[in-house]
Amino acid sequence: MDRTREKIASAPDHEWVAWPVCWSALWVGALASIAAVLIFGLVGTALGVTSIAHVKDLSSWKSLSLIDTAAAIFGAFLAFVIGGWVTGKIAGIRRSEPAILHAAISWLLALPLLLVFLSLGAGEAFGGWYGSIIGNSPLVSAGSVISTPEAIRHGAIAAVSAILLGLMGAVIGGWMACGEPMSITHYRKRANHSAPRTEG
Repeated sequence: MDRTREKIASAPDHEWVAWPVCWSALWVGALASIAAVLIFGLVGTALGVTSIAHVKDLSSWKSLSLIDTAAAIFGAFLAFVIGGWVTGKIAGIRRSEPAILHAAISWLLALPLLLVFLSLGAGEAFGGWYGSIIGNSPLVSAGSVISTPEAIRHGAIAAVSAILLGLMGAVIGGWMACGEPMSITHYRKRANHSAPRTEG
């Protein structure tokens, strides 16, 4: 990893320098995200706040209570914060850019795994917002599929929101894992600090 950093620092602007990818960290981070989604989904369902039944009958956003929405947003976001953090820590990355990249790739890896589990009928376990992704899979019972056009549209919006919140959470988790200050201006300061000084 140190050799790669030296190579990136010494490379001219027109030369491409690839970032290494730590696949073991990506897999563990993706599995950690899915495990966290499952835990939050089951807890939410047990408390009656993220049940797929709420999304199945979602003809209007007014039918969702504030606590339903808050629980779904919290679960979708925090699950991927955990996955992004686990990815960055296992990879041992100390710079924010490759840490965020790894966390985002971990999110990409978790999405198809999540879809496979949902198509196998795990919608109830993952909660309503992810459960609304379920289509007309032959493996899913007809009673758990959203039917009305309004509910399908609102369910799709809820699912997209959960997925994008997951991406935001993964990015923040990866950034937290690297240990660098979570400030956009830090990159500029770091570049100025590491630039060679010229004596004149």
